[in-house]
Amino acid sequence: MTRDDLTGPVVDVARDLIGCTIRHGQTTGVIVETEAYHESEPACHAFVGRTARTVTLFDRPGTAYIYFSYGMHALLNVVCEREGVGAAVLIRALEPVEGIELMRERRGLLRDEDLCSGPGKLSQALGVGLDLNATDLFAGPIRLGPPIGEPAQVLCGTRIGITKAPDLPSRFCTAGSRHVSRPWPPGARDALRAA
Repeated sequence: MTRDDLTGPVVDVARDLIGCTIRHGQTTGVIVETEAYHESEPACHAFVGRTARTVTLFDRPGTAYIYFSYGMHALLNVVCEREGVGAAVLIRALEPVEGIELMRERRGLLRDEDLCSGPGKLSQALGVGLDLNATDLFAGPIRLGPPIGEPAQVLCGTRIGITKAPDLPSRFCTAGSRHVSRPWPPGARDALRAA
């Protein structure tokens, strides 16, 4: 995974990030769910142009865009496409692979599949806060890593938890993963039965 891998269309990058890793400190997870956001559509923060809040979205690919949702949940995004274009991939869910006990401590949970099954949950589990906005995901402290293991079957569906442009097919997840946030996209239940 290099910066060049993040310069393509945001929807392609969102799909390609499935299976990659996110590491922060002693905790690591495999990306199992993403959503794509582009300045051309109203659900993207960059739709309003450059503001104090959105300027990071126009930075170079591989920059972390972190914002508070509902004033309490830090959400981690990977800035992509070329510098000057407002586009990012929301990391929606991870499968924990390292530092699971620390994740449990931070989240107050025991079930692995619930630790990072949502964008606010994964940031809490990884210890990622707003102070890491605009940091470089290749230099750290949050690090984006290459895919591990065999390529997964990827399902595509519509984004969730939004009211603007909810019908765009911009949500991607690993078929058969119990770590994906709910509601699961079409086909996920069948993939779970087959797994």
